[in-house]
Amino acid sequence: MNDGHSRSATNNGASRSTEPVEPGRQFGSGVLERYLAAHIEELRGPLQIEQMEGGQSNPTYRLTTSDGHRFVLRRKPLGLLLPSAHAVDREFAVTRALYATGFPVARPRLLCEDESVIGSSFFVSDYVEGRVFWEQSLPELGKDRRAAIWHEMCRIIAALHKTDYRAAGLETFGKPSNYCERQIARWSKQYRASETERIPAMDHLVDWLPRNVPPQGADSIVHGDFRLDNMIFHPTEPKILAVLDWELSTLGDPLADFAYHCLSWHVPPVHFRGIADLDLEALGLPTEQDHVARYCQLTGRDGIDPAHWDFYIAYNLFRIAAILQGIMKRVVDGTAASRQALDAGRRAKPMAELGWEYVERMTRRRA
Repeated sequence: MNDGHSRSATNNGASRSTEPVEPGRQFGSGVLERYLAAHIEELRGPLQIEQMEGGQSNPTYRLTTSDGHRFVLRRKPLGLLLPSAHAVDREFAVTRALYATGFPVARPRLLCEDESVIGSSFFVSDYVEGRVFWEQSLPELGKDRRAAIWHEMCRIIAALHKTDYRAAGLETFGKPSNYCERQIARWSKQYRASETERIPAMDHLVDWLPRNVPPQGADSIVHGDFRLDNMIFHPTEPKILAVLDWELSTLGDPLADFAYHCLSWHVPPVHFRGIADLDLEALGLPTEQDHVARYCQLTGRDGIDPAHWDFYIAYNLFRIAAILQGIMKRVVDGTAASRQALDAGRRAKPMAELGWEYVERMTRRRA
């Protein structure tokens, strides 16, 4: 689950809205200005610091210099953090490697792990101007322009999964084998550590998932949160300029990553901005079957075993619920990084219930 950025709508997309820095998220600009000026030539002089809306996980800020240069600063939140969470160093490492290959990411500038500068580790990247779409049904666009956006996302996730991570210098970025087993164990542990109420559906998923993992094929770089609102599109063209929010990236099973991207077809709009139950043809949106077929063509796959696909969908619904529960825990602890955090955290239970309902339907269908 990503940061859940909230954006203000425009005719053709959405702007990445900013707001004054919230109390508790502020930091002195003097030390930061001196540090950045010593490392990035364009970042000299007084800075205007604005918090970018959203930021459920890692608070994100726009830095503007007096001569108009813009950058993005992404930091770890303050307070007690779950193990391995909020890994800004990993975000920086993967975007630096991918930028060198020509993959569309914001140009990374520096990583600072000296917490004396602003109180936590952070990294700085270039600010990318463009459109961000929030609703998967793309109400901002006409029917004839919507499919092109989805086709572009399919092209880019296929390109990511085809990237030679060894050639990119990312062979030590993760442990590619047994990806789903490790992810299930990780998110089960994270969920238990952030549990604020008992959710029976999560208990069932924690038990069922490890016993039903399909065999993993070839491994790849996985984004972990590849969805529409984590993309910056060209101002007028259906072209992705930058993929955002790499906090959950690692090496692993590309089908698990792609299935997460396809959850839109399985989640009703009432739950989390999905497109399930919508009239896709009337809206000009592709079907899941068409999207999967396009991905297989782009990646050279013959197809995806339907039984394996069912598992990946259930697994990703579980993972979203675990991440949302982590957000709720930060709300309870008073360390949530966004005003939208409470609403996001409340979605953990319905998402878990949706995941378990999916397993029950799948089990009945195979009986």
